[in-house]
Amino acid sequence: MPNEYEINELAKEESWRMFRIIGELVEGFDTLTGIEPAVTIYGSARLKEGDKLYAQTEEIAYQLGQLGFSMITGGGPGAMEAANRGALKAGVESVGLNIDLPEEQASNAYTTKSITFHHFFARKVMLVKYATAFVIIPGGLGTLDELTEVLTLMQTLKIKPFPVIIFNSQYWKGFLDWLKSSALDKGCISKEDLDLLIVCDRPEEVVEAVQTWYTKHKLVGKKALPK
Repeated sequence: MPNEYEINELAKEESWRMFRIIGELVEGFDTLTGIEPAVTIYGSARLKEGDKLYAQTEEIAYQLGQLGFSMITGGGPGAMEAANRGALKAGVESVGLNIDLPEEQASNAYTTKSITFHHFFARKVMLVKYATAFVIIPGGLGTLDELTEVLTLMQTLKIKPFPVIIFNSQYWKGFLDWLKSSALDKGCISKEDLDLLIVCDRPEEVVEAVQTWYTKHKLVGKKALPK
């Protein structure tokens, strides 16, 4: 059992942790305010330059940038680097929200604004808060976590519905089939939840989906949150 001194020290540590979390959120708000409209792109950090998917991700970000959308990514390599690279090429804000990991993830060289977070959940808030749309490039567990989190926020009405665009139908086919054949059939999700997803295979389809939705709704910042 911990003694009184150890309990007091633990309480102090937790208090300072709270201030660190607040500090990360404040830095995020101060840095990102005014970047709207923006699109958040998620995807694998393991994607390599020269891969077709890397080029497609860069092209998506570039075309969206030409329409005036800032780009937000996790700030690391792979799909994140490709998206930031396309945004920088288009001359718009290229935001990288990096995460401090035991195996260090270096920030990519294509950001105009960069923040490194210690807490995943503070970073996740910033990846979602300023986005007009979400583009999901093929990725692993982290990408799947981010995809399902965004869908959950919409499902629970914590944010208003935005385009959630899944890129590369072949890659995501198994996941989508499972949602329909297992989760939906067993009543764990509703048909309306699946309607939140848009599946695209070409950069032009992604850009058209984002532009069409934004032109119709123009929900950014506080307008993106339920009243």
